[in-house]
Amino acid sequence: MTGDTSTGLAQVGYALTFSALVVYVLALVAHCAEWAFGTRSGTGREAAAASVRRDRVPTLAGAAAAGAPGAPCPGGTGSVSGTGSVTGSAHPRPGSPRSDLSGRIGVALTLLGFALHLTGVGVRGFAAQRVPLANMYEFASAGVLAVIGTYLALLARHRDRSLGLFVLLPASLGLGLAVTVLYAEVDMLVPALQSYWLAIHVSAAVLCTGAFTLGAIASGLYLLRVRTQDAGPEPAAWRHVPGPAALDRLAHRTAAFVFPLWSFAIVAGAIWAESAWGRYWGWDPKETWAFITWVVYAAYLHARSTAGWKGRRAARVNLLGYGCFLFNFVGVNVFLPGLHSYAGI
Repeated sequence: MTGDTSTGLAQVGYALTFSALVVYVLALVAHCAEWAFGTRSGTGREAAAASVRRDRVPTLAGAAAAGAPGAPCPGGTGSVSGTGSVTGSAHPRPGSPRSDLSGRIGVALTLLGFALHLTGVGVRGFAAQRVPLANMYEFASAGVLAVIGTYLALLARHRDRSLGLFVLLPASLGLGLAVTVLYAEVDMLVPALQSYWLAIHVSAAVLCTGAFTLGAIASGLYLLRVRTQDAGPEPAAWRHVPGPAALDRLAHRTAAFVFPLWSFAIVAGAIWAESAWGRYWGWDPKETWAFITWVVYAAYLHARSTAGWKGRRAARVNLLGYGCFLFNFVGVNVFLPGLHSYAGI
């Protein structure tokens, strides 16, 4: 492939990715309208009732919720049935026809944006003649793609678009940062990256980005919901969000589902390091923070399974783990020079 052809394809890939950003923003606006129309048509009592009806967890693993029949759920709403699902309807109850229509438009736009984004990433890889995961721009773009893909997978399984607004907001911000600040032209790989381990190691990390982000969103929403519950009757706007118990379990299950994959990513990175640099582990800043992230998530899962941590404490630890994950991607590449400095801006 000639240089001009490669450059032209890279520009096409960028245009597709930028178009996906525009469509994601439009989808975000549609979900904001869904929220606004639902708020105008609801009351605090209706929102509380909707919370009980919809206090059910969407899960990546599809496992049944733990707990004895009829036991109270963490967060103060709902009860666990004999099969492990929270009693009540699993589907959102729109506040008005306009709210429902806005939500459906938001989902359609999200699907369109995902298709454009996926095509843009593919064209970028074809232009570079490699897996498009070699710098911060490419990783950020692929990470946002993984976040949207994870959300759409849950949407397809559970027909519940309640997290759409909260997924599209950080996804749009992240992709906007990627196409404006982090963008880099297609370039040759440095020798250390010229390995099939690039596809294995970095792809695993990208997939982890989607699940870790969804879990962090669930934990953040959980803390907001319990805080508003403590303050008094909930606003009607919360009718669009799963109940605290469902959010707590969603955060736990996403972490439990993706933790083995993150472990694999670290091991794969160590094997790649031995091939590239002659040692498996050297406490490079990227390696150190990857390990710190692993330790925090391991502590989170261990505390939940042994000490019974749920609710606020668990949500804070989960958010701490996600903060370490983000610092490993952004902070280490920007502020801490090391062997992985080629992945920086």
